[in-house]
Amino acid sequence: MTATEDPDCDLLLTGGTVVTVDARHTIHRPGAVAVTGNRITAVGPADRLAGLRARQVVDCRGQAVLPGLVDGHTHLYQALFRGLGEGLSIVPWLCTFMWPVSIAVTGEDAEAGARLAAAEALRAGITTVVDNHYAPTDLATVLRVAAVVEQAGLRGAVARGIVGERIPLAARRGQPDALFRHSSAEELELTREAVRRHPPGSKVEVWPAPLNLTYVGQDLVRAAVELAGELGTRWHTHCCEGSGDPAGYAEEYGVRPVAWLAAQGLLDARATLAHAVWLDEREIAQVGAAAAGVAHNPVSNAYLASGTAPLGALRAAGATVALGSDGPACGHRQDLFECMKQTVLNQRLHTLDPTVLRARDALEMATRDGARYAGVDAGRLEPGRLADVIAVDLERPHLQPVHDVESTLVYAARGSDVVLTVVDGRIVHRDGHCVRVDERAAAAEVRQRAGELLARAGVPAGPAGPSPRAPPHPMSPTTSEGRR
Repeated sequence: MTATEDPDCDLLLTGGTVVTVDARHTIHRPGAVAVTGNRITAVGPADRLAGLRARQVVDCRGQAVLPGLVDGHTHLYQALFRGLGEGLSIVPWLCTFMWPVSIAVTGEDAEAGARLAAAEALRAGITTVVDNHYAPTDLATVLRVAAVVEQAGLRGAVARGIVGERIPLAARRGQPDALFRHSSAEELELTREAVRRHPPGSKVEVWPAPLNLTYVGQDLVRAAVELAGELGTRWHTHCCEGSGDPAGYAEEYGVRPVAWLAAQGLLDARATLAHAVWLDEREIAQVGAAAAGVAHNPVSNAYLASGTAPLGALRAAGATVALGSDGPACGHRQDLFECMKQTVLNQRLHTLDPTVLRARDALEMATRDGARYAGVDAGRLEPGRLADVIAVDLERPHLQPVHDVESTLVYAARGSDVVLTVVDGRIVHRDGHCVRVDERAAAAEVRQRAGELLARAGVPAGPAGPSPRAPPHPMSPTTSEGRR
């Protein structure tokens, strides 16, 4: 690293293989990226930018330099529960594990979990997160979580989980009374105030997030979406993750959930739908026509045996498809390199077509499509874009030889191969060290709080879930419903 006075730029990353993920997928070997303030000011071959004087120069020889990754759906506080909930499908996983422990989470617990998870994300090259936070959702906790995310160095949004009063469909699905802490009016007022504190354009925004279309009342979903429109922000929800979701919704309301959103004029480009596994052809067309966003969570969908989302059809229809880790309790690692690989493999296995999705497609979803989904001016290494940039060490044995750098990144790289993370033009992680987070202290606090929390919730800190011969949970999808 070198420094100079009276520079042409603040930061120069040079000598690496620059994977721009621009419209032409331009790659510079070797290349350079110049940053001034929080914006990229130049990208090109290293020799062309060699005359630039920079306050800080980082030698990226032997590394791939690419846009920061966007996690379109995570739950940071769930770092408290990593490794639990084994052997369960989505409804029993929620009802027998996730809801009991989440209800017991305090604001201090949530803050500690978010801090550790934020460090994990930065170390894995994630620069933007959409954190679906729902435990607890009082104003002070939501603001603390947003502050933790920003202090760690990330950008993105805290999507405040909204549930309102317990509706009959929620009761039949097994959602416990204690989950429903606020009236609908209180939910909307709390969300409005949180957005006021972190409005659109903030480094970390707050979005309304009706938690799940199947157990939040239609009137409250409508009000939350209208609130997002009034405040000029995006909104977020879980959508059709389990195979029983559309059928249960249709039995209650006479219409499938996405079809209802579209009919009500609520489905638009501000919508960010997590999962969207079980959509029919009409709903896929409606999501695409609205240019809505979908966060695909391949690892958690596989872990819970929820199914495989119709990515090819969604992208062809015009939806913006991002990737999501679904957080440390379900994805177990916030590793979008793992998600990229799993995305391609799942689609090929499902369709038995090796051409249905390629490495380049997955890289787009993790970067430029993810940035569009999150509403941030990043995701490509181009002059004028926000300077969210990462570097991956290509000289590690499992990445050599590099014949095709995009394929190497998607199929062979891991989050732990990231050696540099730059967000908003500032280095926030380098060589396994998060600049703004005391990782040892964060991990120690989570260990202590997690043990106390599990004891308080009455959930064992060991293997969980039914044996292979155990009968399914009564609300689980039946075999007759099949899998996508």
